[in-house]
Amino acid sequence: MKDSWLNKWNQRFAKEGYTYGKDPNVYLREQLTTLPPGKILFPAEGEGRNAVFAAKLGWEVSAFDISVEGKKKALKLAEAEGVTIDYQVGTLDAVSFKRS
Repeated sequence: MKDSWLNKWNQRFAKEGYTYGKDPNVYLREQLTTLPPGKILFPAEGEGRNAVFAAKLGWEVSAFDISVEGKKKALKLAEAEGVTIDYQVGTLDAVSFKRS
C-alpha cells in the first residue's frame, strides 16, 4: 500500500469531528434493525459509526481499517456509546480475527 494513501486517511481522520458524522449509513441502519443480532465484520470502517451502531443493537462487531487515526476515533465513539468493538488496523490480508 502506498504511504500517500495511508497518509490521506490518517490526515482526514485526525481532524476534529467525524468526517462522515456519528450516525450510521441509512441503508445499513434500515437493514440491521430487521435482522437478529449475530457476528458482523466491517471492512474499511474508518471512524466507526456503522460498527458502533451495530454494537448498540447487540451485534458482536469486528472491524478494520488502514488508518490508526480512524481506529482512535472509532474506539472513542464506542466508549462514549457504552459498547465494545474488536477493531484492528491493517489490510484484509494482515488482520486476524478470532473464529468460533
